[in-house]
Amino acid sequence: MSVRRLDPHAERARRNRLHPRHLEFARPAWRWTSADGVTRINPHALGAIGPNGIRRIDRSGASVEAAAAGGPQASAEPSRRQITIDTPTAYVAVVPELPEGRLSDHDRDLLGLARQLAEARGGAEAGVAVVAVTFQAEVAGLEEAGADRRVDLSSRVDADSYAPEARLAALAAVETALAPAHWIFADDFPGGGDLGRRLAARLALASTASGDASARAATRVWQFADGQTLSRAGDRQDIQRDLARVLLALPECAEPVSETRHAATLLDLDASVSEAPAAPDVIDRGRVAVDPQQIPLAQAPFILSAGRGVSDWDGYHHAAKVLGASEGASRVAVDDGYMPRARQVGATGTFVSASCYVAVGISGAVQHLQGITKCQRVVAINSDPSCDMVKRADFAIIGDGDAVLAAVCAQLGQPQPERGDSRHEEVHHDAA
Repeated sequence: MSVRRLDPHAERARRNRLHPRHLEFARPAWRWTSADGVTRINPHALGAIGPNGIRRIDRSGASVEAAAAGGPQASAEPSRRQITIDTPTAYVAVVPELPEGRLSDHDRDLLGLARQLAEARGGAEAGVAVVAVTFQAEVAGLEEAGADRRVDLSSRVDADSYAPEARLAALAAVETALAPAHWIFADDFPGGGDLGRRLAARLALASTASGDASARAATRVWQFADGQTLSRAGDRQDIQRDLARVLLALPECAEPVSETRHAATLLDLDASVSEAPAAPDVIDRGRVAVDPQQIPLAQAPFILSAGRGVSDWDGYHHAAKVLGASEGASRVAVDDGYMPRARQVGATGTFVSASCYVAVGISGAVQHLQGITKCQRVVAINSDPSCDMVKRADFAIIGDGDAVLAAVCAQLGQPQPERGDSRHEEVHHDAA
């Protein structure tokens, strides 16, 4: 009789997406929702080997979940093939966005695209390495994401400041030292979209062949195949062109690396290739304070959402102000008149993609869970430990939502004022 053995530490890391080793133990996703709301299915992850040795495909995903859930042959830690390049002969450079100092899904797609370009040039056998160029000192997960080398430019440019000229000068130093065959940026503004176009213009000016089409950046890239890239052109027909040196790619431009592990060895640039600092044309005056309630809910990075479990609405609004969070609500709270319809989160309201989503007193209906699918981290505050929102959350606090919010405000030194029960008080909201 076979007994199923589980590693509690591995299971805890697999469930918690904030755990530093989560990617090592996470099961490969066979179904996910893309940025445009379309359900995607990975056909390579479906099915299982039958008793006759033939692979059977089960599009319901039952075989995938069954294989991951049990069986003595199941392993909590997926095996990855180690790729090591001792002496690289060529480079494919990736400049990830690193929101909040960590790799995003878009960054992993960029590194996946870089691996495709490296494989098209011969891959590890030919010594083609993928190098991640970052403006932050410590970045976790580059090994699993597909980076063979990494370049740390944090000593040259402040990662928190808006200094496009200084960043361009630092990338020019990397260009001089490594001469990458391709540069890959995220096509967004004001991050990689702006920096990638600046670098492409500089490389075009430095190119001796004025008619070289590869010097012109390829924007809105979403696919690479057969030495050509395909770019989105809005309502018009997609644009197909030869491979350029600078690629500005969209999300889901490639599959993230999931089968190999790389070294991500730190490269030290020669100090002699650094450019002399010039007077900047753009001066960073700091961040402008923005009212979180004026940010469209779909673009809000931090959302404090309330449901039927909230009774002290004055305390909830005070907590949102103290935390600097945008306010959201479940359908029940909106139907009861406590929150405006524009603040409803879910399939019947607004799909959100916040970096942190805090659900207070929300049980987790199917429509609400669909609306928070793209949120990076979900925190649930609920008195019911068995509700669906707690099961979905990366971190859960079991307790009364009003009391938890009051304790958080008190801990931050801004306790909420003493007021009566606000359940029957009229609350006015400005339209988002």
